[in-house]
Amino acid sequence: MPMKVVDSTVSTFGSIFEKFKSDAPNNKANFILFLADKDPSTSLSWCPDCVRAEPVIYKKLEATAGDVALLRAYVGDRPTWRNPQHPWRVDSTFKLTGVPTLVLWDSKNHAIAARLEDHEAHLEHKIDALLSSK
Repeated sequence: MPMKVVDSTVSTFGSIFEKFKSDAPNNKANFILFLADKDPSTSLSWCPDCVRAEPVIYKKLEATAGDVALLRAYVGDRPTWRNPQHPWRVDSTFKLTGVPTLVLWDSKNHAIAARLEDHEAHLEHKIDALLSSK
């Protein structure tokens, strides 16, 4: 089945996340991927962990049977992300410490069901375990 992908930034996240949550019960699985912005001069992410993890995550999610929704939430450029007061660092729900972070969203409880942090988001067996927990 197709993977539905929606992109957001820090400034657009609120409204996009509300729609994501309202659509979530219609999907087999719902994920949020927090990742670094692309550097305009290179068109590549400034975050090497994101560059390594993104293709692996997309491959695994696209191979999942059933409708999968992916909200890609871009944290900003490096100075924006490094700010200890970044909105997603201090958010009581997400409490991000690194990117990429892959979150499995529980549509029934409106909460994080499971997550993979930056040091593990590129590992296929970890992504498989996250997918099988759905």
